[in-house]
Amino acid sequence: MYPLVEAATAVLAVACVAAFGLTAEAALAFAFCAVLVTLSVIDLQHRIVPNRIVLPAAGVTLVAHTLVDPSPAWALGALGASGFLFAAALAYPKGLGMGDVKLALLLGAMLGASVSVALFLGFVASLVPAVVLFARHGTAARKMAIPLVPFLALGALVALFFGEQLLDGYLALF
Repeated sequence: MYPLVEAATAVLAVACVAAFGLTAEAALAFAFCAVLVTLSVIDLQHRIVPNRIVLPAAGVTLVAHTLVDPSPAWALGALGASGFLFAAALAYPKGLGMGDVKLALLLGAMLGASVSVALFLGFVASLVPAVVLFARHGTAARKMAIPLVPFLALGALVALFFGEQLLDGYLALF
């Protein structure tokens, strides 16, 4: 797993510089990507989202992004995304963990309005293993857990690099 983590992190570093140039935004984007890789691996291996990683990352990201690009969008994205997942966790506690709610706080702090793209894509991507489990195990699959962080991280990466274009394209339909 370690070589894969290193390779993914290196590719994301290059992608951040390619997308944002040698800027503070690229540094922030890379730190965000590195945290997502770390949290994904931890969730895959241990089924947890450590508070000591996700909460400081969310706070630092919110402050840093507000300094780099002053806007209330980052705080609104953080509160909106985490509030949305918090409501889902309250409605069905066995279906969603509080670690995912805290991850949404980080995603919103980094992505702002594009966090909706990240959440949508992450949940759609998580349907693939859910359908496979359902096909193999039938209704017993309802009690099986799928680590959500890797899917939310995938959605977040797409939103980081293409979120504004996807959101604008979607909104242009109306």
